[in-house]
Amino acid sequence: MLYNLLYPLKEYFSPLNVLRYITFRSIWAIVTAFLITLIIGPKIIKWLEKKQVKQVIREDGPETHFEKKGTPTMGGIMILISLFVSVILWGDLTNKYIYITLLGTMSLGILGFIDDYKKVKEGSSKGVRGKIKLLAQFIIGFVIGLFIYYDPAFKDGFAVPFLKFAERYWSLGFLMIPFVILVISGTSNAVNLTDGLDGLAIVPVMTTAFVFMLLSYITGNIKIANYLQVPYVAGIGELAVFCAAIVGAGLGFLWFNAYPAIVFMGDTGSLSLGGALGIIALLSKHPFLLIIAGGIFVIEAVSVIIQVISFRLTGKRIFRMAPIHHHFEKKGGYETHIVIRFWIVSIMLALLTLSTLKLR
Repeated sequence: MLYNLLYPLKEYFSPLNVLRYITFRSIWAIVTAFLITLIIGPKIIKWLEKKQVKQVIREDGPETHFEKKGTPTMGGIMILISLFVSVILWGDLTNKYIYITLLGTMSLGILGFIDDYKKVKEGSSKGVRGKIKLLAQFIIGFVIGLFIYYDPAFKDGFAVPFLKFAERYWSLGFLMIPFVILVISGTSNAVNLTDGLDGLAIVPVMTTAFVFMLLSYITGNIKIANYLQVPYVAGIGELAVFCAAIVGAGLGFLWFNAYPAIVFMGDTGSLSLGGALGIIALLSKHPFLLIIAGGIFVIEAVSVIIQVISFRLTGKRIFRMAPIHHHFEKKGGYETHIVIRFWIVSIMLALLTLSTLKLR
């Protein structure tokens, strides 16, 4: 909004010319989202406490989690508010990719809010039925899939890691739509599964968002894209502002969510943030790099899949409890040690992802 309102006035006040730079607006998107979260965070937490919006603990969960009972949840509300305000302030509101990402994030946030509300109201950890939740995610993914399918910028498909885009890309045709659905719903649910310990999910979300902030900027800059031999998509650089806002909102949320957490993001935050990462990965034409950058989410989701398959086929469990962070807890690991080590792995995966830009 500031770009659209003030940049045209650069002829009368030259310092406003700085608004044309995505890098400048991305930095301020981080700062803005962070400050908004710090300001509204205590008010939202008090409101959640007043409304008795408290975390429901799984009865079969680790014993150490029972002390978390009563901690406010739905903290994703503060993340989404700061994220949206920051993007609206610093993003180019004539950019179609900003709108489709906001739409997808908001839709998944509403789904997560309904899920959280149902859990709190019924005093159960079940929430919305799994099939209904998946159906809603499929519908959201279908709408975004249609957008991508009919956008001429994506007729060549997606970039394949370690290969030059000019030589190799993956064009899916009409299968583009189910692929988009798979990526968005998969990422959304994977982040949701990861959100099980204080601060565990939000840092990998930030590291992944930081990676795609750089990838979006590169993909939207024709000179850098050609130099690095990655696909160029006009206008996609604006998503760097969106990713930056995720980083800022995440930093602000971590202020309250670090151990011992005084608020949890709930499905309101995890489903929406996971979906946002999936959408941005698709729009930046680098969905496969999401597997590396978001490796923590992949590991968490795969551990659940392995556990379910093993139990159904053999009646035995591979892990003491899934997702895998609970397995380490059951083995006697300290929560803070597990969380920080997951953070370290996430940072290393982010660096590995960025290194692929030169490994072609």
